Amino acid sequence: MTRSLLYAALLLALTLPGFAQMDRTTPAFYVVLNSLTRTCTVADKVPRTDTPNVTVASDTVYKTREEAEVAAKTLTPCIQ
Repeated sequence: MTRSLLYAALLLALTLPGFAQMDRTTPAFYVVLNSLTRTCTVADKVPRTDTPNVTVASDTVYKTREEAEVAAKTLTPCIQ
């Protein structure tokens, strides 16, 4: 029993870094809203949670920068 648990833990330890690397290669773009200037920009990283006045304008994650730029022109928080 302990031997099978050890093998399972070893297999898990060997495969998890591969899954983490796979996530980093997927491009992701976000529409970010600056609430002070009421302007939206496109970013390739989620804004930090400790940054005041800067939030994600939409919960959507875009695969290309172009998709995010088109969305920034149509999202309600960005055009007010």
